Amino acid sequence: MAELIEDASFDDEDWYGEELADRAYTRCTFSQVDLTEAQTQGVVFTDCAFVDVRFNTSRHASSAFVGCTFERCNLFDAEFVGCKLTGSTFHKSALRPLRVIGGDWSFVGLSGADLRDATVEGTRMREIDLTGANCEDAAFTNVDLSGAQLRGATFRRCDLRGSDLSAFEPGEVGLAGAIIDAAQAVVLAQALGVQVR
Repeated sequence: MAELIEDASFDDEDWYGEELADRAYTRCTFSQVDLTEAQTQGVVFTDCAFVDVRFNTSRHASSAFVGCTFERCNLFDAEFVGCKLTGSTFHKSALRPLRVIGGDWSFVGLSGADLRDATVEGTRMREIDLTGANCEDAAFTNVDLSGAQLRGATFRRCDLRGSDLSAFEPGEVGLAGAIIDAAQAVVLAQALGVQVR
């Protein structure tokens, strides 16, 4: 059974390099906590708030951050493998470079986020909010972006191969130099109202 921690506050704590496993945090607040090089395995955070938390070079596997808020956090070189972040939001957080492999990031709020050079592979990102996000030179491969909010986002020189681009409106999203496959080209052409024969 996972250890359950509820309604707790962690302020200015040093968790550098900690290995966290089989714990569940609910409605907890983490403020100015140093999680640099920390690792989580099977840890669940539900409705938690992270403020000024350092996640630099941290690694997260099969963990969940559900309905959480990240305010002014630093996720430099952080990695999420098979993690669930459904309904979480990021505000004024440093996200470069970010690596996401698998997992479910549906309904995540990343409006205005700087995601340049990010790597996202095989991840479910349905109805994610990427409004105004900068995804230049990133890789979003085999990603489910159906229903995503993308107005004003840029994917210049981004590798989008294998991803669901049904939510992309070419007139609203920067796509210069993006890499796509033939099937995706048809989807974008249809969005432009042209016929491919």
